[in-house]
Amino acid sequence: VQLVESGGGWVQPGGSLRLSCAASGFTISSFSLFEMSWDRQGPGKERELVATITGIGDNINYADSVKGRSTMSRDNFKTRAYLQMNSLKSEDTAMYLCNARLPGGGDYWGQGTQVIVSS
Repeated sequence: VQLVESGGGWVQPGGSLRLSCAASGFTISSFSLFEMSWDRQGPGKERELVATITGIGDNINYADSVKGRSTMSRDNFKTRAYLQMNSLKSEDTAMYLCNARLPGGGDYWGQGTQVIVSS
């Protein structure tokens, strides 16, 4: 099992980014069992859970810090998860990590993709 994040980079305040998490080593059916989430860790900050989505995408939760500015989604046929972030702020600067978790089962992390929000 491998998770690979992409889509990070440098963006000016107010800009947007779409992060992707490509999961390999899953079948479509097994991937749909895993809850997916995005965490982030900014410089000098504790790791923060940004968003989670259930296996079939029927329930999505966001941290207050990104609520209203971000949308998490998933495509189980492509075994991918996404995080669309809009109206980015400097405090969104962080390494964003993708997590796949099966309650009572596997727990997998990617290496992360760096987001820098700066003018």
